[in-house]
Amino acid sequence: MASKESHLTATLLASILGVVLGPLQIGYHTGNVNAPAKIIEEFFNSTWKARHNQSMTDHSLTLLWSLSVSIKDFGALVGSLGVKYLADSYGRRNSILIANFLSVAAACIMFASKASESFEVLILGRMVFGLFCGLVMSLNPLYIQEVSPTNLRGAFATLNQVSLASGILIGMVAGLEITLGTKSNWAMMLSLSLIPALTQYLVLPFCPESPRYLLINQGKEKKAEAALLRLRGHAEKVSCELEEMKEEAAHTQTGITIRDFFQKRSYRQPILLILLINVGSQLSGFNAIINYSTKMFQAKFDDAKYLTLGVGAVNVTFTLVAFFFMERAGRRKLLLIGFLSIGVCNLLMTIVDSVLHLVPELRSLQVLLVFCVVSAYEVGPGPISWFIAAELFDQPGRPIAMAFTSMINWGGKFVIALLFPPLLKICGAYVYLIFMAVALFAFTFMWLRLPETKGRKFDDIAEEFRGAEGIPLHNSSGFNTFT
Repeated sequence: MASKESHLTATLLASILGVVLGPLQIGYHTGNVNAPAKIIEEFFNSTWKARHNQSMTDHSLTLLWSLSVSIKDFGALVGSLGVKYLADSYGRRNSILIANFLSVAAACIMFASKASESFEVLILGRMVFGLFCGLVMSLNPLYIQEVSPTNLRGAFATLNQVSLASGILIGMVAGLEITLGTKSNWAMMLSLSLIPALTQYLVLPFCPESPRYLLINQGKEKKAEAALLRLRGHAEKVSCELEEMKEEAAHTQTGITIRDFFQKRSYRQPILLILLINVGSQLSGFNAIINYSTKMFQAKFDDAKYLTLGVGAVNVTFTLVAFFFMERAGRRKLLLIGFLSIGVCNLLMTIVDSVLHLVPELRSLQVLLVFCVVSAYEVGPGPISWFIAAELFDQPGRPIAMAFTSMINWGGKFVIALLFPPLLKICGAYVYLIFMAVALFAFTFMWLRLPETKGRKFDDIAEEFRGAEGIPLHNSSGFNTFT
């Protein structure tokens, strides 16, 4: 058995920090369009007026803005389709570097939108950036999980979400009028993601490829051993982990196709789990708050933009909480706490929003509930939904599982970004009941079906599912996993 001690080396730390520069960019472009929304909408309107000698209708402007926000998520949905090909053909690390080029191109395109006086160019830039998002949010957890020691796997995977949340906060700050969210500077603001993108090209090429990819996918034992030695630093730990990988390779079949993935009996349970974890995560209301929090607060507060900044700060704080508790509490417990809390908060938001016109003093409670939804999301469903698939599947199925995860996640974000504004107008406060129902359903299913993966080797988890075809299994806590 490999040592259960932490194996933190400079190379491992550099590898993790190098890859999480990707989510930092994604977070930045999630947060930076919130506060300056009115300014960019004015750009849309003035561009349209210059072409057609008339202003856009409010309905058309709202629709175009919703498209501009959501097109990134649609691009990510499309980008997810390339995860398996890139990950298996070029390796985990090299695929991240290839995908990073899309971010560089997107930042340049978005910067050019103002000079070209074309809102279509801005939308195209966000679409290209979306392709980058779809690839990186699958490739990153894949790489992090495969280079990390078992006892640090979940915590390091959570750093992906910490980076994403930090990027959202930085984007929110950059979008304020007192910084770069102005008529003259908003295009420059959109291009600042070039800094982490180019930094990644200076760091990641010097980090090792995933040893699991080299050994199990490529059959290159010497290269896998060399990569492991750089990551772990001790030959004894390397030999133990290498033996575990060989044992895992002996239990897995190569060349899993997408059709095989969905037909394989031992994959059915984990497929259902990641489907419901990710649907529950994305349709629980968090994305509506992140994308439209400024507009939600504007009707009730003069300083709505700064309250939105508070949302970003709470977001970062609780991803750090998740980072410190991931290897202590475990994935299952944090998911259950997160989904249950989100469900309760959405119910309370419905009640508060319904009586707000009668009791205006409750608006502060509404802000508190928004902060509670964000914190509950980031403690469990937020970070875990992105990496849990890498733990539930074996090596051949992992890239397809991560692509599937990315498609569900970005598909959910796209639906919420596009439909939340009209749903809010139609349903009013009762829109939060939809989010509540989704969160509580996810909680119930996770309570009944999700096994704990904390501290377990990949092959142990895969073996549980291989033996779970109709057979009730129990984990070490006595929890009945499949019945």
